[in-house]
Amino acid sequence: MDTVLLEKLPDDSRIAVLTVNRPEVLNALNDSVMEGLAAALDALESDASVKAVILTGAGERAFVAGADISEFAARSPAEHYAVCMAAHGLFSRLETLDKVTIAAVGGWALGGGCELSMCCDLRVASANAVFGLPEVTLGTIPGYGGTQRLARLVGMGRAKELIYTAGRVDARRAYEIGLVNRVVETHGELLPECVKLARGILKNSFSAVTAAKHAVFEGAQTDLRTGLAHEAALAAGTFSDEDMREGVSAFLEKRKPDFCSSKQG
Repeated sequence: MDTVLLEKLPDDSRIAVLTVNRPEVLNALNDSVMEGLAAALDALESDASVKAVILTGAGERAFVAGADISEFAARSPAEHYAVCMAAHGLFSRLETLDKVTIAAVGGWALGGGCELSMCCDLRVASANAVFGLPEVTLGTIPGYGGTQRLARLVGMGRAKELIYTAGRVDARRAYEIGLVNRVVETHGELLPECVKLARGILKNSFSAVTAAKHAVFEGAQTDLRTGLAHEAALAAGTFSDEDMREGVSAFLEKRKPDFCSSKQG
């Protein structure tokens, strides 16, 4: 069985669903999953027809319950450093992908699973979702980006509390602290809500959305003055894009815009 599945929606090839497929072990991350994710990102990076990616886990019990702890025991410090750095590279590829990325989180999203979800642009959770970074209970710390991305999403104080206590938060609390963008009641509503969200985004100019993604991400890595200059450069760049002319014309003509960059095919 493939540990990672990549499929386009039958009725909308602009949207792909990327599934971690190890439900028998709560979709735990292992070498096979990481290799599968890398291959899926290769495919996505070369496929301009895909505009949005929904990342999820197989089954209702877990998004990704964490890294496969059975692989931890025999690692040396040097080996674990190499694993963490490889995960950083892979997760950063997802984070900076020139697509809209949405994590559809149902059930457990612990450790590496929580870290993986935070690489996506947006997170939608079903009511049974549980998020947490329990690494300190194993005598280690989050190593796949958790200490950095969680603080950027929910603030340093909340991040420290969750990491130091190995605390877990349900979907409602995750929404309250800004870790989750939307919550649905049932697992059956999860994927449809993500598709609805993706289609709502893709009604807009895809080229403008990706420019905004770069502005937000890259600005967060630097000081305000540098971020503002980068924003201005990206905004100016959209003025050479056909989508900007179409958007302005549609507004003035009081009609819906027909953005070339957001079409199928």
